[in-house]
Amino acid sequence: MRAEAQAHADTINEALALLRRFLDWDKALRRLDELNARVEDQSLWDDPKQAQEVMRERQRLDAAITATRDIESELKDTAELIEMAEAEGDDEMAAEGTAALEALARRAEKDKIQALLAGEADSNDTYMEINAGAGGTESQDWAEMLQRMYTRWAERRGYKVELIDYHAGEQAGIKSATLLLKGENAYGYAKTESGVHRLVRISPYDSSARRHTSFSSVWVYPVIDDNIDVEINDADLRIDTYRASGAGGQHINTTDSAVRITHLPTGIVVQCQNQRSQHKNRAEAYNQLRARLYERELAEREAAANAQNATKTDIGWGHQIRSYVLQPYQLVKDLRTGMTSTSPSDVLDGDLDPFMAAALSQRVTGETVEVEDVD
Repeated sequence: MRAEAQAHADTINEALALLRRFLDWDKALRRLDELNARVEDQSLWDDPKQAQEVMRERQRLDAAITATRDIESELKDTAELIEMAEAEGDDEMAAEGTAALEALARRAEKDKIQALLAGEADSNDTYMEINAGAGGTESQDWAEMLQRMYTRWAERRGYKVELIDYHAGEQAGIKSATLLLKGENAYGYAKTESGVHRLVRISPYDSSARRHTSFSSVWVYPVIDDNIDVEINDADLRIDTYRASGAGGQHINTTDSAVRITHLPTGIVVQCQNQRSQHKNRAEAYNQLRARLYERELAEREAAANAQNATKTDIGWGHQIRSYVLQPYQLVKDLRTGMTSTSPSDVLDGDLDPFMAAALSQRVTGETVEVEDVD
């Protein structure tokens, strides 16, 4: 095949290999046979809840297997069509086949990502906590840039964004902010963003126009519903109230409506100030705490399975997952996957899907790459 067609075929084959690896293909086929047999057993419906769980698993597995087989079949047929067209010198048919392969490559990539979002909480809404690192105004401005970046990314995907908590910087930017992103697979996509993010630029706050490096952290955890049980002992909690800060209506800074909850055994701290009522802020903070404890459990499971352990680290040099360089050249580089972009403005405007896709794929393959950070 011509180079363009071969490139599309390679992309499709890579996606298929990842899908098969993710599904554990032979095991998935055996499991689907087992589920089909259970569905045919009328006694299954004696327990409606269990029956629904079996049907959901069967539907998910059957859809993934069918999609993979369909792509394999279309790839084979289209490749044969292109080879026949080239042998006969039919450039028009070869071009149509190449276009079909390009469309199939896009579909394979989409199916791959959808399959990778099959984790226990991937379909849930998500909290996203952003904290400025050391460095005062520089880092606080960078934290606000990250808040805008993730807000734009969420809006691109049609998600609803709510500002749960906000602490303004002294001169500019933010010390911290917590966003609630509501939409399909919000946690599944955003979970890959947990870590320290590094910015290199000519500082707008430096009269000498020197280059500065700033750090901010992002921490992502899923919203959980009542079907997920998270035990919290009230004796393990310290609850503080304080006056809300930041932009808001006349209620801001007039009453101690903001709530901070500290989980003493783990040191986890959550806070909420976006509601006028202290009662509502307390309820939202409690929901955040449940989500944080649940995410902690998920991270421990991943660590036990030799997957990436998404634990918090120092917000500083040597711990970053991604670097954003604005001067003297333009580059965004992910230090886990090696994914790069030479258009930081697009990335900071929410073009994050390629980075998230690469990180999700890496979670399946377990492959690590040696990536040097940029200066």
